[in-house]
Amino acid sequence: MLYFRELNLISMLFRLILAMFCGGLIGLERERKHRPAGLRTYMLVSLGAALTVLLGQYEYTMINSAWADTAQLIGIKTDISRFSAQVINGIGFLGAGTILVTGRKQVKGLTTAAGLWASACMGISVGAGFYECVLFACPMIFLCMRLFPWVESVVVEKSRDMILYVEFDSLDRIPAFLSFLKIRCTRILDVEIERSQRKKNQIHPNATIALRLYKDQTHSQMMAIVSDYDGLLLAEEG
Repeated sequence: MLYFRELNLISMLFRLILAMFCGGLIGLERERKHRPAGLRTYMLVSLGAALTVLLGQYEYTMINSAWADTAQLIGIKTDISRFSAQVINGIGFLGAGTILVTGRKQVKGLTTAAGLWASACMGISVGAGFYECVLFACPMIFLCMRLFPWVESVVVEKSRDMILYVEFDSLDRIPAFLSFLKIRCTRILDVEIERSQRKKNQIHPNATIALRLYKDQTHSQMMAIVSDYDGLLLAEEG
């Protein structure tokens, strides 16, 4: 195991893959429960954090070996990794601007913010000349953004937990609709009812309902059942 603690190509690749896997494992559990931060968000944050630590180790190694003469000549006495830390802190404000809470209380933009942060870590590595690690990290970040949305869709579709957003023509229909759902799913986990929502100059009562489906029941089947309910104006999966 000592070999994997050293700073070499195999060790760097192993650390980045392990960080992405462990972050994704936690994110997968969050994804199944429809939490705002899911698979890709956790993977990107974990990957970016690992990349930052590797960059710090690289800078420390170089300042005490290949860059030692230059550092002594110009009198570098400060911790150069602090510059990287300030960039990472600064990118947090930019990432926060991409996170939005919709009118249906859904959180959007977390993966974009995580991608910005991971890209900032990658840019710092390029600026430091840590090219070997960037060659590993860039394809992995790209995979998180490009490939894993499909994985997320499969995970969400197979999850027994489901978030349902519905709008009605009358508030009185909601109790009957909840009774309708109770006999068509295992359990209603949570219900948030809003008496009115302005949409196209009309006001419609709506509800956000968290369900737990039967073992062999799919989200598509539940949506097909719900869409035929009388008095329902809109039904969407949250």
